[in-house]
Amino acid sequence: MKVRPAIGDDLPGILEIYNEAVLNTTATYDYEPRTLEHRAVWFEDHVKHNYPVFVAVDEAGAVAGWSALNRYHDRKGYQFTTENSVYVAADQRGKGVGKLLMQPLIEAARQRGLHAILAGIDADNEASLRLHASFGFVKVAHFKQVGFKFGRWLDVVYLELLLE
Repeated sequence: MKVRPAIGDDLPGILEIYNEAVLNTTATYDYEPRTLEHRAVWFEDHVKHNYPVFVAVDEAGAVAGWSALNRYHDRKGYQFTTENSVYVAADQRGKGVGKLLMQPLIEAARQRGLHAILAGIDADNEASLRLHASFGFVKVAHFKQVGFKFGRWLDVVYLELLLE
């Protein structure tokens, strides 16, 4: 497995992984799959604003997972804070792909001069909570019943990593 910066050709693989999460998990609270056009706009916005996107690709070049830094808020005072995303293909979960995607994301945040990385995670997503904790993220908030998906209320936990 190799991790590298994402390119436009990776967007179908990124989209497939995201849409599987939309349909089958609470890793995202989106209800409807996104289109390739939507993902292209998302990617262009990341490139334009220097927010990195990484992919983990297998030996055949297929995208097995992706990670990104995202704007936290548009207000100037939040310019040193980012929110991360980490998604792994269903058949690759539990194989260390998420760990491979986190280190370059954290390093990119440091290189960009960011101070804080936030992660908003469904409270029942134990794998993501453990992944982030293994990189030094600490729990800073637990919001009760702020999400709704699959006919039930969902809690969101926020974790934070302060960069030196």
